[in-house]
Amino acid sequence: MVNASDAHTDVVPLAGRRALITGGTTGIGRATAALLASEGVDVFICGRTPEHLDDALARIREVGKGNGIALDLAEDDGVARFFAAGNAYFGAADIVIANAAVPASGLTEMGKDELVYAVAADFTAYLLTAHAAQELLRDKGDIVLIGSMSAHILGPGSTVYAGIKAGIAGFAEALRKELGPQGIKVSLVEPGKTGADFQYPDIPADKQREMIHDETMLRAEDIAVGVHYLLTQPSRAVIQQLTIVPRAQPAE
Repeated sequence: MVNASDAHTDVVPLAGRRALITGGTTGIGRATAALLASEGVDVFICGRTPEHLDDALARIREVGKGNGIALDLAEDDGVARFFAAGNAYFGAADIVIANAAVPASGLTEMGKDELVYAVAADFTAYLLTAHAAQELLRDKGDIVLIGSMSAHILGPGSTVYAGIKAGIAGFAEALRKELGPQGIKVSLVEPGKTGADFQYPDIPADKQREMIHDETMLRAEDIAVGVHYLLTQPSRAVIQQLTIVPRAQPAE
């Protein structure tokens, strides 16, 4: 009989780990939190809307264990409050996933206040989350940044969002090199068009369902599976960048 015991690389179990997930109440963050919880990860999430938080926690607790807090990471103390609440819930996490983001459009279409808020939520909060994460993890664990293919698919109506996500892509690669030698793994996941509340009102729910059926849009759960994959790799291996796009998405 053929011995196939070493035909697959080591797979790191997730059970018993603890994950902080920003933007974990809807879309990709919610799907990721539910999948990790079903694998035995204790998750702590945040989102801006209490109703969405309650809904997400109900789903998480159907399959596993978790808690969370409603807050806005764009506020000056938002990230610090999230990490403090997570530490109070389960102590030090060993996975931090930065996912929270708000839509942003073309520069000429946005007012000054909208622009400042988008940068605070989509860029500054990411960097502050990574900063708090490296202090928390110290010498082991995973930081996962959820970026976007918008960093590479550039259009006149996406200048602000594309610029922010391009910045996140560069930050993620440099951060991997900075933190890797001390034992912290940093990964970037760049989804293509994905069904979520984030797409409203441009793509309503019925249109999203149609696009998912036509395989021109992903489900949030497709991205969650990608996050699961990179978190289960052996410590010597880092999935530096994972791009997930709909098979039939037309060129933009």
